[in-house]
Amino acid sequence: MIRVCHLYPDLLNLYGDRGNVIAFRQRCQWRDLPVYIHSSNLGERVDFSKYDFVFLGGGSDREQTLISADLMQHRDEFAAAIEGGLVVLAICGGYQLLGSHYLSPGGENIPGLGILDFYTKAGDQRLVGNVVVEMELNSSLCKVVGFENHSGATFLGDVRPLGKVLAGNGNNGRDGLEGVRYKNVFGSYLHGPLLPKNVRLTDHLIGLCLERRGLKNELKPLDDSLENRACEVMLSRLGLFKR
Repeated sequence: MIRVCHLYPDLLNLYGDRGNVIAFRQRCQWRDLPVYIHSSNLGERVDFSKYDFVFLGGGSDREQTLISADLMQHRDEFAAAIEGGLVVLAICGGYQLLGSHYLSPGGENIPGLGILDFYTKAGDQRLVGNVVVEMELNSSLCKVVGFENHSGATFLGDVRPLGKVLAGNGNNGRDGLEGVRYKNVFGSYLHGPLLPKNVRLTDHLIGLCLERRGLKNELKPLDDSLENRACEVMLSRLGLFKR
């Protein structure tokens, strides 16, 4: 059984981010892979060693402040689980929390967990619109689509990005990079939600969870024609789809 922890679903759910958990579960169930999902809210203690996949969605500055203080109490356990191969998908505000800090528009320094080497500061303008990112999955390149809406500008340190921006802004609208990738952690500004639109990424995360369980990473093929067509439509709108 794949065990999933959905962190703060009541506070971190901008732009339908919970759809990522729904898509992950559905693609497992279509393959008869049992999935257990636990929703963890403020004040609850989480034993990260019991889970294979942790999801953090996006939220406002106020919600990030609340969650940062709460999650900081479990910071060391979370970091240890990540080093041990825990699969994590963090979107927007949840992504920002993994870094060292977020400098708000008013100059308030909101501490992050400091698990990954990057920081975020409030930008002068919102970065809004459709995004296409080229990323590597299983030694081959693929295009990932999504939607961004953030004023925070993220700058990476000694960590690699999720991928290269082909359309849109990504981390900060300056360096052409989007998201972060470290071990089995994937951080991104892409809402949409991300996983229903990008089945290769979803299946990659499922495969990593199976490996964490010591199981074979061999997923039964599914009919992804509808999902792939939806992705192609967005790529066509942005002039990035070639038959």
